[in-house]
Amino acid sequence: MTVTIFHNPRCSKSRQTLQLLQDRGIEPEIVEYLKTPPTTERLEEILGLLGMEPRQLMRTGERVYKEQNLADTSLSRSVLVQAMTDNPILIERPIVLANNKAALGRPPQNVLEIV
Repeated sequence: MTVTIFHNPRCSKSRQTLQLLQDRGIEPEIVEYLKTPPTTERLEEILGLLGMEPRQLMRTGERVYKEQNLADTSLSRSVLVQAMTDNPILIERPIVLANNKAALGRPPQNVLEIV
């Protein structure tokens, strides 16, 4: 089984989720998404696996969210997804992919449902 975590080492929830996986003997592929953001296609795939709309996966408290007026409800899905690709700090973390499923590690125990 391949497990991937979209990880930010500065985030405590992300670190806790990684540790939780490792404690269970799972060594996931670690993608530091701030350094290597997902493509728009990959992000659309992840949103589909999570069953979320783009805004549900966005960190709405980030400065760039306000600066780009991303709360504007007239913005299209593609604009929101592109904003997350261009500004990966907007993507909520951590996201774990395994078994053709995805889970958001908030709380970290959520990821245990898919591994």
